[in-house]
Amino acid sequence: FRREIKDLESLLSKRGGKRTFDNRQRAHMESEIDELRRAMKNHECHSCNDRESHARFAERSDRLIRENEGLNNRVMNRTHVIAKTFDKICHVLTLLGYIEGEKLLPQGLILSKIYAESDLLLTESIRRGLLNDLNPAEIVSVASAMIFESRSQEEMSPKIPNENVASALASVTRVWAELEELEIEVGVKTQRSPDLGFCYMIYRWANGSSLNQVLKGSDMSVGDFVRSTKQLVDLLGQIGNAAPELNKKCREAVKLIDRGVVTYLLGDL
Repeated sequence: FRREIKDLESLLSKRGGKRTFDNRQRAHMESEIDELRRAMKNHECHSCNDRESHARFAERSDRLIRENEGLNNRVMNRTHVIAKTFDKICHVLTLLGYIEGEKLLPQGLILSKIYAESDLLLTESIRRGLLNDLNPAEIVSVASAMIFESRSQEEMSPKIPNENVASALASVTRVWAELEELEIEVGVKTQRSPDLGFCYMIYRWANGSSLNQVLKGSDMSVGDFVRSTKQLVDLLGQIGNAAPELNKKCREAVKLIDRGVVTYLLGDL
């Protein structure tokens, strides 16, 4: 009764809102309120000595029920969004020949062994042989573009080690553009654009430069360098496991970058 009375009084007390009432409607609502008040007074609970205490418990119970219903609705909506996103991703993978229904195709098996954020981009790069003609240090440089995230938002032209790396990165970027176009058509986004901000530094490190030489002129900390290199070590292991033709080069690449301060600090990060 109290909640119904409160709701009706709230409607009547609104000023300047979208809902307005003429005199007849207002009189009808006021009559409803009076009837509810009489019904409340005639209710057997009205004579209870603990009426107000019980009423507070009832109000709290109603509020908790409403909050619970709201949370359930939010969970259901979120679950629905996740399910729709999953279906769209499956559609993309079907169009690319990674899956057929619930069956993994050969390319899908490669993708299942890659756990990076840019997993699809990397798998497509492997499928198209974009890493095959690179030496271990060049593979390190190109692979870094798929895991590194620059802290700075400034648009700067990154330095690229050599023509082989530049050509491979250009091809990777074209593949990313194709994937993004396909995902836009389907209505999903899973792949971020390649970030070239670490390519030159990690290439120099892979070729034996000291940490001071590598970081000179940059705003990257030693900790950030080691963390990014650790991610790259993990990624190279995944690439070697997913693509047998690249396994030997990836193992050599890991040896090139897992040295010095990286080896010393790797277990602490």
